[in-house]
Amino acid sequence: MRQCLLCEQEFIPPIKFAQIFSLKNFRQPKICFHCLNQFEKLTGNRCSVCSKMMEQGIICSDCKKWQKIYQGEVLHNSALYRYNSAFHDLMVAYKRRGDYVLREVLQELSWDYLSKTEFDYYIPVPTSPGHQVKRQFDTISAVYGDIVSLTPLLAKKEGSHAQGEKNKEERLKTPQSFFIDKTIKIKENIQTGKVLLLDDIYTTGRTLYHARDCLKSRFPGMHIESFSICR
Repeated sequence: MRQCLLCEQEFIPPIKFAQIFSLKNFRQPKICFHCLNQFEKLTGNRCSVCSKMMEQGIICSDCKKWQKIYQGEVLHNSALYRYNSAFHDLMVAYKRRGDYVLREVLQELSWDYLSKTEFDYYIPVPTSPGHQVKRQFDTISAVYGDIVSLTPLLAKKEGSHAQGEKNKEERLKTPQSFFIDKTIKIKENIQTGKVLLLDDIYTTGRTLYHARDCLKSRFPGMHIESFSICR
């Protein structure tokens, strides 16, 4: 029996057939089946660039705008879940209230997918210094650091306001706030490396495009994609 991190009810984790005959250590579920079902997986027709669910079409309106801005050099983003009320409540508790243990819920939602990816570098989108001091941890690195090996090459300028505090128009007008942390040791092949940017939520794409721009300005040969748990 385990206690669900969200509803705090005890539950019996399901045993998969592969686990019975495998010598590997499998990650034990941290949330019950009922709570897991509150998170809506992205299905059906999706934007070929950012993973957004759409009724029809190939590319969403947001990505068409990025195509014009970047002359076709769009950022391909993979996402797993739709941003619904359950995910909103989770992020409020995790980010605004600083409930550190809830990183394990976000890990559970993304573990299977990320553990199968093959990138040379996994670069987390950093938290602003002010928010990190307030929470006492970096919300993105705390989630992904247990799943993949992180290269925290990006840093964020002091005084940068969180995107969650802005409306869509304000998000799109957000100025560049990232810079390269030159104290981080990097390998010689990073210039041509395959990089996955890691964030939690993709809303307009402004944050991830700024992060890509910052990396490209220093390492123009990088192949960069991104991942967000939600879209």
